[in-house]
Amino acid sequence: MMLMNDLNDAHRNEIVAMALCDHVSFANIHSEYGLREKEVKALMRDTLKPGSYRAWRKRVRSFGDRREHYK
Repeated sequence: MMLMNDLNDAHRNEIVAMALCDHVSFANIHSEYGLREKEVKALMRDTLKPGSYRAWRKRVRSFGDRREHYK
């Protein structure tokens, strides 16, 4: 299990790419990197521009409402 502080740039970039992908769930990220949903959201908030983060969260929430096991 990795801590957010232990992540190198390559891992951070991969997690961000996974989170931005509509086909990868938070559970997949957790199983690969050990980061919980809350930690992924914090990483995205720190990494993305504020408007990009809000757009991502809006998209995740809207898909989550339509799909039972999305993100």
